[in-house]
Amino acid sequence: MQGPTADAPQSSASSRSALYWYKMRRHWPILLLVSLFALLYAPVLRGLVAQWYDGDYSHGFVVPIFSAYLVRLRRNTLAAIPRKPSSFGLLVVVGAQVLYFLGSLGAELFLTRVSVIVTICGLVIYFLGWASMQAVAFPLGFLFLMVPLPTLVYNEIVFPLQLLATRFATTCLKTTGIVPVIREGNLLILPNYTLELVEACSGIRSLMSLVTLGIGYGYLAEKRIMVRIMLVVLMVPIAVMSNGLRVMVTAVLTRFLGPRAAEGFLHSFSGWVLFLAAATCLFLIHGLITKAGGFWQRRVWV
Repeated sequence: MQGPTADAPQSSASSRSALYWYKMRRHWPILLLVSLFALLYAPVLRGLVAQWYDGDYSHGFVVPIFSAYLVRLRRNTLAAIPRKPSSFGLLVVVGAQVLYFLGSLGAELFLTRVSVIVTICGLVIYFLGWASMQAVAFPLGFLFLMVPLPTLVYNEIVFPLQLLATRFATTCLKTTGIVPVIREGNLLILPNYTLELVEACSGIRSLMSLVTLGIGYGYLAEKRIMVRIMLVVLMVPIAVMSNGLRVMVTAVLTRFLGPRAAEGFLHSFSGWVLFLAAATCLFLIHGLITKAGGFWQRRVWV
């Protein structure tokens, strides 16, 4: 009577082991590809994360997490889609490797980083098919926001942002009369100090973060495409004005508290406060648009 009972745990353990090895044999190509992907792109991903730490693209840490969350929200939809692998995915992967090669050859980090996302898209098409790719198109496209801009594009954007911020701050200071100021390019000449608006304070960081926030928020909270586009576009002037206000506040603090205020805790704290204020503006604008749309619909039906 004890023989079958004693053999039961062994039978259960052997069945679990057999099931484990069956799954391993079934999925070993995917595991192999993931391992090769990690080995190939490990230097690229290390450099990408290091640049996120640099500050201007610190929102990059949130982007892949948010994309993974969006994919998880669509897990039931993905499970219901029949798998129809397409060989075209291999061409996409090959194209991604060409981008990787060209980027490595020319020391162009942007191309090597973009090739990471293109490779993922190619693998999705190859293993799951076009329908699955369409279902995760936005989460994968959102990943492009974690890739820093090319150096040439970055330099073309930063200097105009510096000028816009200094002009806005100078106009506000002269209008209010709080602090006498003279502007020369990206310099604000105060009675006791000359503020230089460097690249780190150009507003590119808040601009990229707010645009990313606008795209993600619009996708989750709004179904109308035009409203989504409007929210993202409005983030640009809001980011510019918020950075201009930060420069103005820094100038006022420097005038009355001394030059250390331009580089100390108050400078960093004002940046966080104005970023939260800009994000709040996004939510308020969306609420106003929603209420205006509802009011207009009621007027039409009446």
